[in-house]
Amino acid sequence: MSVLQDLPASPEQTQPQQLRLDRRFRRRGSGDFNKPTIAGLIGRYALLTLVLVLFIGPFVWQLATSFKGPADDLYSFPPSFIPTDPTIENYIKVTDLIPVYTYAWHSLLIATGAVITNVVLSVFGGYALACMKFRGKFIALGILVSTMLLPGEVTVTANLLTINSLGLANTLLGVFLPGAIGAMNVLLIATACRMIPQDVLDAATVDGATTWQRIRHIVWPNVKGMASVVAIFTFIGQWDDYLWPLMVLTDPNNYTLTVGMAYLNGNFSPDPRLIAAGTMVALVPIIVLFSVMQRFFFQGVQEGAVKG
Repeated sequence: MSVLQDLPASPEQTQPQQLRLDRRFRRRGSGDFNKPTIAGLIGRYALLTLVLVLFIGPFVWQLATSFKGPADDLYSFPPSFIPTDPTIENYIKVTDLIPVYTYAWHSLLIATGAVITNVVLSVFGGYALACMKFRGKFIALGILVSTMLLPGEVTVTANLLTINSLGLANTLLGVFLPGAIGAMNVLLIATACRMIPQDVLDAATVDGATTWQRIRHIVWPNVKGMASVVAIFTFIGQWDDYLWPLMVLTDPNNYTLTVGMAYLNGNFSPDPRLIAAGTMVALVPIIVLFSVMQRFFFQGVQEGAVKG
């Protein structure tokens, strides 16, 4: 009888026990998280509404301000989001005050170049750190991580002296070079590369695949989601950068869009309508980029999540 008692219970016997445990936990107040209560549902939507107002509200206000005419009161309370005297004259005046499209082209060149170099070099560096074995690997990883501990303001002077010594001051290339590769981007791609089974890479090596073929046919299909995350954040960071282009560029003909927009807040044009119009012009490429790549962005975020 003791032997029979030690045998595992059959599914027919364990099922009623599981039902009793479910009822016990349900009586204790442990409900299904996928089916919230009415109070929880109201709380969720209230929180979502608050976040929506905090994040979308300023954008909508700036958009409405960019279309407001002289007859509109910009400082009314509560703020008016619908112009009573709508006009596109603000956008026309912005292009008359500064060469918006030339500055936007400069910013686009720098941001696009930074995206290409960051994605390509991060894939190569991430593959080397995650999938290759070589001497000094952990030293290289430590140096890479240590560069992230210093704030950007600490390295600005060193970067500026380097750019001046290379003769690249007041050039778009001088603005581009410091952002050509980022330590965080390399670590993100390395994290994605670690999810690739080593047996697959070893099998490709045995079959005679070169390093380039392994990266192209095995690594890239598995890290392209994370690469899209790198691309989006790199583009936004380079497009919105203000301090570094301001320090490198001295000729107004070479300004980027963010530096050129500073004129709109100067003594020549303190009109908030023009500032709002210039802000909308600067936001358009970012909105378009994220709209096109949002599917790959969320795929890359999911790849970087913890898997159980």
